[in-house]
Order: sequence, then C-alpha cells, then structure tokens
Amino acid sequence: MAKRKDKETNGFEQISFRMHPRVFAALGADLVTNDVVAVIELVKNSYDAFAQNVWLRFLNDPSLGTFLEIEDDGDGMAKEIIEDVWCLVATPFKELNPVVRSGKKERRVAGEKGLGRLSVARLGEHLQMLTQAQGDSCWEVDVNWADISAGDDMSNSFVRYRKYREESPFRKSGTRLRIYGLKGHWDQSRVSDLEENLARLISPFSDLGDFNIFLSGFGKSQTEEVKIESPEFLSKPKYSISGSVDETGNVKGTYRFAPIVEGTARKKELIFTWEKIHDAIQDKERFPYSSDTAHCGPFSFEIRVWDIAPDDTLEIAERFEFQKSQVRTVIRAHKGISVYRHGVLVLPKSDNARDWLGLDLRRVSKVGTRLSTSQLVGYVSISGENNPEIEDTSDRERLASCIEVAEFEEILKAVIALLENERDEDRIKPDREKPMDDLFEGLSSEELVAEVIALSEEGAEASETVPLLRAFSSSLDSARKTIQDRFVYYSRLATVGTIAQMLVHEIRTRTTAFGSFLEFIKNRFGPFKDRDIEEEFRCTDNAVNALERLADTFAPLASRGFKRRKRQSVLEDQIRDCLTLHRGEIEKKHVRCRVPDSATIVAADPGELDAIILNLVTNAVYWMGDVPKEDRELEFHLTPISGGERVRVWVHDTGPGIDMEDVERVFWPGVTRKPGGIGMGLTVASELVAVYGGRMSTKHPGTKGGASFAFDLPLRKQR
Repeated sequence: MAKRKDKETNGFEQISFRMHPRVFAALGADLVTNDVVAVIELVKNSYDAFAQNVWLRFLNDPSLGTFLEIEDDGDGMAKEIIEDVWCLVATPFKELNPVVRSGKKERRVAGEKGLGRLSVARLGEHLQMLTQAQGDSCWEVDVNWADISAGDDMSNSFVRYRKYREESPFRKSGTRLRIYGLKGHWDQSRVSDLEENLARLISPFSDLGDFNIFLSGFGKSQTEEVKIESPEFLSKPKYSISGSVDETGNVKGTYRFAPIVEGTARKKELIFTWEKIHDAIQDKERFPYSSDTAHCGPFSFEIRVWDIAPDDTLEIAERFEFQKSQVRTVIRAHKGISVYRHGVLVLPKSDNARDWLGLDLRRVSKVGTRLSTSQLVGYVSISGENNPEIEDTSDRERLASCIEVAEFEEILKAVIALLENERDEDRIKPDREKPMDDLFEGLSSEELVAEVIALSEEGAEASETVPLLRAFSSSLDSARKTIQDRFVYYSRLATVGTIAQMLVHEIRTRTTAFGSFLEFIKNRFGPFKDRDIEEEFRCTDNAVNALERLADTFAPLASRGFKRRKRQSVLEDQIRDCLTLHRGEIEKKHVRCRVPDSATIVAADPGELDAIILNLVTNAVYWMGDVPKEDRELEFHLTPISGGERVRVWVHDTGPGIDMEDVERVFWPGVTRKPGGIGMGLTVASELVAVYGGRMSTKHPGTKGGASFAFDLPLRKQR
C-alpha cells in the first residue's frame, strides 16, 4: 500500500487509489445489462470504426465449444491505438474525437463512454482479437478475463499482443473479435432477439446505406449470412405522424392515414406550441423554467401505428405477402419509441426499457383510444450538438434525469396525443350510432380479448397474460370512475332519466361480455397455479362486479323525474366572474378580453351558466396559445332574438379556429383535439343550453379569424 507524508497534507497520510482486477467483471455485469445489449455495443464500435459491413457469427470449435465472432471491414487499430486507447477503460478518446472520417465521408461516433471492453468481458471469459489499420501490420490481441479477475492487483493484469504470424484475414483493414467461454446461454430464441434488436439499431432517418449487418449461426447454415433488414410493412403504417420540434419546443408535424386495403387516404398538417404542452403538464414542479420555451433542443420524429386485431393483421399479411402469425411479433420486436443519436440507437436497448415513456400505464385510462407500445413503432432523431443534455445512463436502460429530458418526454407524449386524436377520426365508422356511445368505448373488451387470443395462438405462457389482465382490470375501474364523473355533469340536466336508462343498459350489456371474456381466460389458462395470475383474475372479477353495482345505483334514476329550480342571472356579471376565475392564465397568456358594458338578466341558473361560459373561456384561452401573444383577443357579443324574449351570446377568439371537418363533431362526447382531454366539456355545455330551450353552435370561419361559438338563453320575463 503506497503511503506518503508531506508538509502540504498537514499531517494527513495519502493513500493512492487502486482497483482490484475484478472491476472488469463487476462493471461489465452492472453497466451492460444483458448479452444482447453487449453485442449491440460491439456492433456500434464497428460503426464508429467506419466499417461498411459487420458480420456476427456463432461458430463452434470442437475443443472450445460455441464462440461468437464479430468481424468488420472498418479502419482497424494501429499499435499505438491498442496501447493508448483500447487498453484504457472508459477512455475519453471518442468524446474528444466525436467525428470519424474516411475520404470525403464522415460519421458521428455512436459510443462515447469507452465501455466496449466491458461488453466483451460480460459476454465471455476469453478474447482473441485481430486488428489492422490500413498500411500497417495485423496485430493479435489476447485477453483472458478469467485470469485477470483471479489476480489481486491491477499492476499484474496484462493484455498480451503481438504481430500476427499468419496471413492477415483483412483485405485492407478491419477488426475481428472472437469471444470464447460464453457466459450466457445462446439458443435460437436469444439469437432471434438479437436479430430483432439489430434491425432497430439504425434509424430510418439516416442515410446509412453503407453500413450493413449480417448474422449467421443457430438454425441457419453456417455459410448462410442473413442481412439484417426490417419487413416492408413496417415502413408503410396505417397511421403515422412525422415532423420536427424547433429549438423552443414548438411542434410542427404531418399526420397521415393510409388504409391498408380500402378507404380514403388523408393528410393533415399539425402545429402545437410548447406553451400548450407546458399548460397540460400536471407536475409543474419538475419544470421550474418559464413556459415560453423548452430547453431540450430541436429534434425530428416519426411515429407509426397499426391496428392489430385479427382482421387487421390479416389485412397486413395479405397486402404485403407476409405471414399473418408474425405480424404482431414483428411489431412487438420494434415496439415503443426509439431514440437515435446521429442515426444510431440510444434507447431502448432492452425489452425492459421499451415503454420508457409510460405509454401502457397511460393507456389504462382510455383503452381503445390511447395507443399501447405493442401497436406503435416510433423513431426520434437527436444529435450531440443540438441535444447535449439528452444522454442515456451507463446501463443503457434509460435517459439521465434532468430538466431537458423531462421536457423531451412531455413533447413526445403530446405528439402521441395528437396522433391519437387524428387516428380516432379515421377509425369512426359511417354507420356509427348516436355519439353518446363514445362514453362506453372504454368498456369494450374486444381488443383485449383479441390480444389474449393472439398470445394463445403464439403459444404464450399463462404468465404473459398477467399484464393484459392487470390493464383490463384497471381499465374497468377507470371506466367506472369516468362514468361516475360524467354522470355528475349530467345529473343536473332535464334528460337525466333518459341518460340513466342508457347507462344501465350499456353497462349491463358489457358486463355480460366481460363475463364471457373471463370465462375464456379461466378455461384456457386455468387452474391458476401462479399467485400473481390468481390475484389479477380476482381483481378483474371484482371490477366487473363493481360495474354491475354502478348500474344498480343508476337504475332508480331511470324513471325518476327531474325538476329545475327557477333562478336568474346577470349575464355580463357571470361572464366577468368566469374571466376573474381564469385571470391568472389570461394575464399569463396576454389575452385581451372584451365584455359588453350592459346588464342582461337571463332566466338561467348561475351555476349552470358558469359551466357554459367557463368551458368556452377555457377552450379559447388554451387554443390561443397557438398564435402570437400580440394577437390574442377574446370577445363576447350579445344580441336580442325571438322578438326580445331571448338573447344570443357570441364568443369570438383569435386562435387557430376549428377545422372544417370538426364543425359538426365538436359537440360530440369524446371528441377532442386536446392531448389528454376527454372531450366532454362542449357536450355538457351544449346540453345545458338545450335545457333552456336554446342551441349551441359554431361557425367556420370564425368572426375574428379563430373560433366563434354561439348559444341562446331566455331573458327574464318582465312582471
């Protein structure tokens, strides 16, 4: 142990830091989470070496057993690079040299942490490496990780190297790794997993046609090399959104609907500001900065979505001449949002991190409308220059926590919500029944049943149904709560009896279907030996029973009359009160409001009138976030109608306005363009107006260039 005393230490002794040789095995296990991730890191090293081709081969040696060979035709390494860079773990070499060049071409390096050697240490006990730089000798490097770990001092740990004594296997340059004594069990299943992840390694945004990956071994002929490519249908989704986010966090994208077999294609340009994204954030304590601009930096995105019910996968299979049973499997292999830096995969590296945005948990509250990772394949392109703070952690499982990453995640969630809203419109059937049915979409078991049946056909184990049961149970509880919340809105309406009848009928109809679904699960996978499965099944059954009890609660209201109290309100005073409630948001967004200087007394309950006005004010203020601050105005205009017996109230704003296709649908339940919205506000407001014999309407285009809504109410009768 080296100790030192000197005057500058004030009597303290100094001990030099040392590392035990076991650090290679320990760090390899901790920082590289699994064998597939380790192989991907080594392929990225080939990319960084400007290889055009990399070959992965699982080979067999009669005396040494199965080993992994990774060969590339990259730049290779000269002796000084082996000594000064390769033998220095966590070297800053790539960080200091972020761009590699070959002739007129250049690449931004994919790995900057210098942990490639730890990936090798994780995969096997022994490494034999050949490497040759152009115009240099071929060098042979030999590392026995087991011997190094067995030592007791790093000063006695060595990498052996020499000039290669046989003919070089490289035409000009390259590197070949042979990893012996594989620690993990590589079978056909794991190799297939590796193949799927390698297909995700290169972003479709990138012009990297000069980088090819080949794989052989395990079930394939030893001489057959399969080029890693994705099926054609993955590049031709039914629904998609692509676009970019600028340096301030504003989103500009294009939504596309491309029917697989029949239907009318549709394209729509979308704009969404960071200001509105920030407004929708629940936990604003995570975002201490101003809402005016985001700080994560500009990036581009493309998100592709498919419907994956049995009929949908059959359409895909027939259209693209692909095996039907493999459609869901391929989508699942690429599922989730993948982040690429300079065209090379950053996240996620393993299945455990596929849902790093939490989409599946978010979907529970609105099954059917919201997307799950199993039907979504997304690509996000970032760069080291524009997004320096968006970095993956050393274990490659997640992004490092910081304000920029939090903003990045919120923007992506908003983009997905925009896609979900547009997709809903294209999924609406022409023969759809009354809009009120949207309220019960969350109670449909069709999609979940289809997923379980598909898993069953794929030979899945019972344990794989646990997440589906958990999501199903949670969705039932969420749907029950949603119905209760919405019923509170409707409970003040004169139509409460009719609504209660519909609620009771729809809930009881669906609980019958749920019972059949649970019976299918029980017959297919029961009896349940796994405690978790038994518990999830029990919770789901309880959720169904809770829905039935909810129907029993509404049943007495189905035939009960409902009488309103006779109240009156000063319309202009109620408008001002509602604006006061929103004063903080109105001032923050620099919205100028104009209310008539008059006093119009209407025969309407103040609480119900507030519900109407607040909804219109909230929507107007929210959507004006899309226009410059100096252009934001909200104006109320009153006009007597019906011979002076009623008054029409116009609410005009200078926001982006309502799309022509939404003019008829805007009052339907469940129709919304707000990310995370439930689409009930205008429905409730319009039905409240209807109670007073009036009608709520909108017009396109609006009077002030934005949205214009009108509603009429009865004036107080003169005595």
